Amino acid sequence: MRAIKGSSRTKTSCCSLLGRFFSFSTKQAAKQASGAMADRHFVNDMPDFVEEREDGEQEEAKTGEGGSLKRLLFLPYDKASLKFLQAGVEIKDKVVKETWLRAGGRVKNFTLYTGSLGTAYLLLKAYRVTKDVNDLSQCAEIIEACTSASRRMREDVTFICGQAGVYALGAAAAKLKGDQALVDDYLTLFKEDPIVKDVIKEGRRLSQQGGSPLMYAWHGKKYWGAAHGLAGIMHVLMDMQLNPEEQESVKGTLRYMIQNRFPSGNYPSSEGSSTDRLVHWCHGAPGVALTLCKAAKVFRDEQFAEAAVDAGEVVWRRGLLRRLGICHGVSGNAYVFLSLYRLTGKQEYLYKAKAFAAFLLDGASRLISSGEMHGGDNPYSLFEGMGGMAHLFLDMGRPSDARFPAYEL
Repeated sequence: MRAIKGSSRTKTSCCSLLGRFFSFSTKQAAKQASGAMADRHFVNDMPDFVEEREDGEQEEAKTGEGGSLKRLLFLPYDKASLKFLQAGVEIKDKVVKETWLRAGGRVKNFTLYTGSLGTAYLLLKAYRVTKDVNDLSQCAEIIEACTSASRRMREDVTFICGQAGVYALGAAAAKLKGDQALVDDYLTLFKEDPIVKDVIKEGRRLSQQGGSPLMYAWHGKKYWGAAHGLAGIMHVLMDMQLNPEEQESVKGTLRYMIQNRFPSGNYPSSEGSSTDRLVHWCHGAPGVALTLCKAAKVFRDEQFAEAAVDAGEVVWRRGLLRRLGICHGVSGNAYVFLSLYRLTGKQEYLYKAKAFAAFLLDGASRLISSGEMHGGDNPYSLFEGMGGMAHLFLDMGRPSDARFPAYEL
């Protein structure tokens, strides 16, 4: 592993944190799963913004209880990012050990969401950040195994839970290794999947007169979120070549969502829902915020930018979830502020991303051990567990290049 620059104190503290993080017992995990947590999120009592200071490392001595988190908030970004990087690399190594090495290179679940492909995705991110060729080699090895495993399992063309993700990630890794023949092989497999369909036509078929121009159903429900609803589908459509009428359908659908959000600023999980409780990437304001940030850039529409900022406020107030991952946890919600930072260039959003990441770095191990935070049903996975947190930590060093995994391009 390539050495990461930093003081011995930083390395010792990160190792100590990792030791505590991975020490929670099966009994404690069972307590989490049984519903021991009454609320969905922690109260966010962090300041909305603080001026960073070179003496930030001494802040803990001045602030007393909770000082370690406050110290991270005051710490200059470049110094804080080194702490995130060190922790991200160490967690990545732990994820690889638990999901790949202990399994003897066997793949039981090949998906990006909770399976081995998520580990490969994390390794690819680590390689891009540290340039450790061992990460790239191990990534390619896992993708090859996932390719074989996916052919033996039920065919599914989705990116996060199906074969399309295997082939796309395989092509990306092969490109970085300089293996053009393998790139071509993976792209050929990718193009063989029947993934091209008339999405606009299907959306119009399910839309209601006077309602949203486009609407979609999954398992009988008209979801709004990023995982399998309107926000996610609009996000993909904005990457397609659309004619003016189709563009208006996408913009009209997003405006419909904005007009029908909850008074709190959060978004319903599905059409007609009156329950304002989910603030996740998969359901609620976080995933919608990422889509609105993209819409503001694609359509150069200030309404979408303003709505993205409003959604970001919901995430700041209610986004310190009692879960760890990127799909429905603190790690994923942090990406909202990174996206808003890229959209607006405002330092307050970079600070808020740092604050959410610092909350995890400082307290995740303790909160999981005490049963106050859920480590995920698949605790080492990319979308539910610590794999996603490691990805966030690795992204914090280059906020202008940070992207929500498998969603933002």
